[in-house]
Amino acid sequence: MKVSIEDTCTACGLCVDACPEVFEMGDTVAEVTVDEVPAEYEDAAQQAADECPVEAIVVE
Repeated sequence: MKVSIEDTCTACGLCVDACPEVFEMGDTVAEVTVDEVPAEYEDAAQQAADECPVEAIVVE
């Protein structure tokens, strides 16, 4: 599973709260810290995408 963050990110931090192993706050928006989401964090990464208020997280 791969995830990315689109330009619509508002830096609310919900993704970091849901899955800090995959997301971190950058200077202005959230950033993905891994190329491929480890299997043990896939559910949390999907939760982050589902809860993103502006649907900025893309799951591939």
